[in-house]
Amino acid sequence: MVCDRCKRVVREELQQLGIDTTSVELGEVETVDEVDAENLNAVKAILIKNGFELLDDRKLALVENIKTLVIDEIQNLKGNKPAQMNFSDYLSERIGYEYSYLSNLFSSETGQTIEHYIIAQKVEKVKEWLSYNELTLSEMAWRLSYSSTAHLSNQFKKVTGVTPGEFKKNTGTRKALDKVGSV
Repeated sequence: MVCDRCKRVVREELQQLGIDTTSVELGEVETVDEVDAENLNAVKAILIKNGFELLDDRKLALVENIKTLVIDEIQNLKGNKPAQMNFSDYLSERIGYEYSYLSNLFSSETGQTIEHYIIAQKVEKVKEWLSYNELTLSEMAWRLSYSSTAHLSNQFKKVTGVTPGEFKKNTGTRKALDKVGSV
């Protein structure tokens, strides 16, 4: 789940199944009571119908947790990560595993590095800001913790094939957040 609308859909669908939730967050649902096997199958079916999946594999759940933390920080600008802290330390601290383990797991499960995923999310955020025409490139670079606008522009062009200025002129297309980083 990558947006508030997704969380609302999941909450409402679970309520219709008679499952009370205490928390519905990006990639995680807590229920009041234990969900039995019969209801778990119904939950799986409802999630699939709505374009989601139930992650009962611990490794896949960790990968989704990494994605959720990155999306929250970049797309939703949560600001939980201190500005001076790099993503590797932040992810390790929040998830409770060494970064090398998380990095290897993420790469093996997704076929891309965490760093590339972070860059893809940042580029998608820049595309959003460019289409709204509210911020300068310098402001975007600062908000996304780039060392310079040149660094941001270089990464943007490497990912999209065009400069931010060219993208803005052509009003390029954006991807759905859950598709960012996939080929």
